[in-house]
Order: sequence, then C-alpha cells, then structure tokens
Amino acid sequence: MEYEQRVDRSGSAGPAVAELTGLEGPFVFPEKLLQQIWLHREFDLARAVTNDGRRVGVRSPGRWNLLGGPDFRDARLELGGTPLLGDVEVHVRATDWRAHGHQHDPAYRSVVLHVVLFPSSELTTAGWEDAPIPILTVLPLLLHDLEEYAADAAVAALANRPSVQIVEWLGALPTERRLERLRGCALARWRQKVRFARLRLDRLGWREACHQSALEILGYRFNRVPMIRIAAAFPLPVWAGRGIDPDALVAAEQEHWALQGVRPANQPRARLRQYARWCAAVPDWPERLYAWGQSMAMERPGNDDADTSRFRRAAHLPQLRSALAETIVGGAVTGSRLDTLVCDGFLPLLAAADVAADVGHSLWWHWYEGDVPDYLRRGLRDLALAGDARAPACHGLTQGLIGGLLARETVR
Repeated sequence: MEYEQRVDRSGSAGPAVAELTGLEGPFVFPEKLLQQIWLHREFDLARAVTNDGRRVGVRSPGRWNLLGGPDFRDARLELGGTPLLGDVEVHVRATDWRAHGHQHDPAYRSVVLHVVLFPSSELTTAGWEDAPIPILTVLPLLLHDLEEYAADAAVAALANRPSVQIVEWLGALPTERRLERLRGCALARWRQKVRFARLRLDRLGWREACHQSALEILGYRFNRVPMIRIAAAFPLPVWAGRGIDPDALVAAEQEHWALQGVRPANQPRARLRQYARWCAAVPDWPERLYAWGQSMAMERPGNDDADTSRFRRAAHLPQLRSALAETIVGGAVTGSRLDTLVCDGFLPLLAAADVAADVGHSLWWHWYEGDVPDYLRRGLRDLALAGDARAPACHGLTQGLIGGLLARETVR
C-alpha cells in the first residue's frame, strides 16, 4: 500500500522515525524497528537484490551495535555470489546517510551494505572517500504491512509493563465502566486484526492465507518469521500431499530459529511435525474452515451483550471448540494454542473474507483466552473483571487490555 510519509529526528544525527498514515490513521515506524527487521531477517531473502541489481545473501546480519558507528558490525554477506565481510548501516531513507554525515566519518569506512526502508532512485551510496556502497531496499521484501510490524512491536514492548499499570489505568472507574472501556478497546483491536487479515487475503488468496497464518501462529513470536518463509516456500498442496520432511525444514532454517528459552513442546521441530499431522489428517482444512464460518453465520450463536458464561452456554462453546478441533485441525492442535489459532487466525480471516463478520466478533470476544501473558491475567484478576466461574476470562477482555495499554502508551 501507499504511505503518506513524514520524518522526525531528534537532532541532525539522531535516529529517524517515519511518521506514516496507514489504514487506521497515523502511526510511527522507528529506525530501531527496521534494525530489528534486519537482525531477525524478517523479509523475503530469496528476492533480496540491491538497487544496482546484485543478489544479496545474508549468512549473518552482524553484531547489533547500540553504541556509536555502524548499526551492525562484522556481517557475513554474499553480494552477487561473492562473499563479503563488513559492517551494515540501516536507515529509513537512503538520504539519511548524507544527512548524518557518515560519508565524512572514518568509523563508517568498513560499511559494505546500506539497508533502507523506502525506495530511492540512488543505485549506490557514496561512502568513505566516495567508495560506492550497495543499497538494499527492504520495503518491497517485507513479510507484513508496515502497520503490522509497528503494532506487533508495540504489543511486544508491553511485556515489560507490570500489571500494576493496568490497575492504575482502570482501577478508578466503576466496574461497569471498566468493562465498557475494555469493549471499546477490544473492538479496535478486532478491526485491526481483520484489516491485516484482509491484506493477507488480497496478497495470497484464501488457502495460502490460511496456511501462512497457521504456520506463523504455530511459530510463536520468536519463530514466526522462519515459519512464514517456510509457508511461502512450501505451499499447502505440498503439505497436504505429505511431501514435507519437518526435520529437513528445521535444518534449512537452522541459522534463523530462536531456541533459547523455548519449551520443548514449542520447539520448531515439534510445531512443524504438528502441522504436518494436521495437514495429513485434514488436507482441505481451509475449505472446511470457510464452510464452518458460513454455518456460524446462519446459526448466529449468542450475542455480544451477554456475559461470557451465558454466551458460552447459549453457543455451546465447549462443544463447538471440540468439534472445530476435530473437523478442521484433525486433533493435531489443542489447548491454548488452538484458542490462539482461532482468535488470531481463523476468525479474523473469516471476517476479512466477509464470512460471519458479526458472529465472528462475538465468538472472538467470548472465546477462551489462548496464550496470554501472566501480567494480563493478574491485571484482570486485580480488577475483579475475570478469574472465577461467575466471571471467566475471555479473549476479548485480554485484547481490550492490550488495546487500552497501547493507546495509553501512545498518549504518553
């Protein structure tokens, strides 16, 4: 999509922040986020080509340098098939190199690649003593919309916020006002997720959008990028035809997996084997999901205004969840990861495809929590909004908290 752009800097040599207008309105895309994208290689490496036409291979992105000098030290690259060792500088725009005066700074004499977000007409950057530095433009290579990257980064940053901030934010309100506030924040989150799902549908079509979403969610936050690359390289028919060796896929992405601190059940090999079982059991699962959404639209289980206990009884949600797990997922995914698949993947995709949009939001709000950080559970419990049989936790409440905290951080 096209972005209306403006750049802010805190001083002539400060880091750039792109202020953009997206689907929902203004948002910021800081240079540090672009550095993280380079570090984790969150772009289509297979199509990485410099502005002057040389293919780029990234064996190692280098050491992230948070002090003075180039952003990444000692990167191991391939440029047009030739091995290359040197530093990498990252900017929102190619012109930031000159704006920061790097061409006159000997600290940047070892830069061998200039990574930029937005395209430019420049083929190379004039480096130390006018040596030409290749430019890699990553915007056309990104795996997500810019607004999605910014939203995901903001949510990840909330993990460092204590639950006491939730109490500070909502604790002064009467209980009914707390719930009203969370409903409004959750609705904004739902609409954002549906918009992002629609972008994926427009790009990939129904089957492959479902396939990519499923693998991304099974990868959790730290391994979602290699999972997306695997989804792109091996489309759903390959998995449905049982032509996949999960162990070989793990080996192919061995340099890109984040393994430290990941529980055994969430290791990439276990999740890829899990998805292989799923596709073998239900090779047409996207079509079944679409039909399931159509049936939900006709049955219209429950309504938004009911409390969660009453909605779940009226909608027979435990039975609905069990049937979905069997008929669409083939029993391969269960528990909180299944709930995350439903709420982050299935329901937004169905709504984006104009299937069961209204019912989808009701189900999304009242569905089970999924994989929820402890600080959100503690916050809901401290506010007496959820935590017992009379007021069970639900996905909408946690998403409302996330949306409200993000809005609060933005205002600050």
